[in-house]
Amino acid sequence: MEPRGPRRFGAGPPTARAPEPVLEVRDLVKHFPLTRGVLVRKQVGAVQAVDGVSFDLHRGETLGIVGESGCGKSTVARLLVGLERPTSGHIRYRGEDISTLSGRALKAVRRNIQMVFQDPYTSLNPRMTVGDIIGEPYEIHPEVAPKGARRRKVQELLEVVGLDPEYVNRYPHQFSGGQRQRIGIARGLALRPEIIVADEPVSALDVSVQSQVVNLLEQLQDEFDLSYVFIAHDLSVVRHISDRIAVMYLGRLAELGTDVQIYEHPTHPYTQALLSAVPVPDPDARTHRDRILLAGDVPSPASPPSGCRFRTRCWKAQELCAEVVPPLEVPAEFRGTPGPARHASACHFAEERAVVPSE
Repeated sequence: MEPRGPRRFGAGPPTARAPEPVLEVRDLVKHFPLTRGVLVRKQVGAVQAVDGVSFDLHRGETLGIVGESGCGKSTVARLLVGLERPTSGHIRYRGEDISTLSGRALKAVRRNIQMVFQDPYTSLNPRMTVGDIIGEPYEIHPEVAPKGARRRKVQELLEVVGLDPEYVNRYPHQFSGGQRQRIGIARGLALRPEIIVADEPVSALDVSVQSQVVNLLEQLQDEFDLSYVFIAHDLSVVRHISDRIAVMYLGRLAELGTDVQIYEHPTHPYTQALLSAVPVPDPDARTHRDRILLAGDVPSPASPPSGCRFRTRCWKAQELCAEVVPPLEVPAEFRGTPGPARHASACHFAEERAVVPSE
């Protein structure tokens, strides 16, 4: 897939003032307790799934979150829609902190922040018809659509996502994987949300179907003025759809920038290693590419390394990396330059390195 053209966010001059974000995430933390004992459960540790994540999402923007399995991407998604409670930190929607809401207040916010789940085979209730699945949000929020108009609205949503409106009485098992994911997208659109959190929405689909679903998401974004948090591990898909990209490693953000900044001018060693593993179709380019092989395994999130979490696999690691957590900010050596290397990177020894052949 090719990137979808000029970016709308983050590509302007450093002095340009960005619009106010619709979603602000600050120092988001989620630790899952580890307990021991039968009669008396005692906490003996915690899985640090998310540990200090911060980012903004602007109106009409797609923020891609990419990283290895187990880095905390899906936990971030569940925190954003309120399926998990953060251990600490703040999630602000249009200036209101929604991380502590409950009851009716949380229900009202959820109208505006919906989710598309990863697996289209398990995210749809097999005992419910397509009409009931897509119309279920109207049962929870009856003020959106009166009962007499719900079937018509469901049929309209089916048509919007490219399915026959007459499919309302069919069951999920009668559809292919791509069609099921379209049903999941239609359900997410039912309440006309402002933000959709898509948790690896194409990872379970064939490559040909992936492009169809991604193109559908782009079309819907323009039609409904949506903002996306798009989570995936496929770097080519993320670059195709995203305006900005956040790279995660072991619960923290390693690098944040536009697609050109991240893919063509990465400054964090982990991002560089991740990009060097992307398959290259051109045999000549594949021969001359800069391949980076990481040593060791990903540490356990129950016992992460001190300081920089990537240091145990990093070829640049020094004593400072074990003692001080590197902040996610523009490295000092790039602050005075207007080039694409001037973007946030959580590394004490950030250095630009092109690992992907130029297109």
